[in-house]
Amino acid sequence: MKKTSRRLQELQKKVEDRPYQPLEALTLLKETATAKFPESAEAHIRLGIDPKYSDQQLRTTVVLPKGTGQTIRVAVVARGEKVTEATNAGADIAGSEDLINEIQQGMMDFDLLIATPDMMPQVAKLGKLLGPRGLMPSPKGGTVTFDLPQAIAEFKAGKLEFRADRTGIVHVMFGKASFPAEDLLVNLKALQETIDRNRPSGAKGRYWRSVFVAATMGPSIEVDVNSLRELKLGEAA
Repeated sequence: MKKTSRRLQELQKKVEDRPYQPLEALTLLKETATAKFPESAEAHIRLGIDPKYSDQQLRTTVVLPKGTGQTIRVAVVARGEKVTEATNAGADIAGSEDLINEIQQGMMDFDLLIATPDMMPQVAKLGKLLGPRGLMPSPKGGTVTFDLPQAIAEFKAGKLEFRADRTGIVHVMFGKASFPAEDLLVNLKALQETIDRNRPSGAKGRYWRSVFVAATMGPSIEVDVNSLRELKLGEAA
């Protein structure tokens, strides 16, 4: 059994076994981010869905208004003039069959892969490489498109793709622990609204089960689900 470090044991003592108000939880998250590297803020959301059924799957994107705090390296697979368009729009890597071949040979110097629809038959052969890494382009994720400038700009500005895992839990990084708690709240609220807007048609009963936030190396902090969903930004949290 994995041993809990003394540092984490001490931090866990700061967290009470109760749901916290959203801003209170995020303030505590910042206090418990004591690792020696810049930690991310993570949300772990359990939903009342069973993703083994096609009408209970959740896969979508969220635009985090305050950004992710990360530099996203974007690669684009396109053809002809679209390759130049992607480069001019800020893509870090852009190519056609040549780029597909490089990826097949193990080149993975990117965090996000965007493809134009006409290139997807060729990109499909990368499924076994990209799928396990969560890098396979998909229309639902906004990464299969002919509008390359908009897609590149949105993802570099703070757009994230996410999905529920096979147990119905969504794991999303929604900023850096160094962000002001108020900025983290804006991003967490955007995430909550996106999950509500994209509720799967087959979801029955109570949709939201629990929300926990944590710094990368910090303890889990429960957030009051109802308070988060009812929160109007600009009000006290």
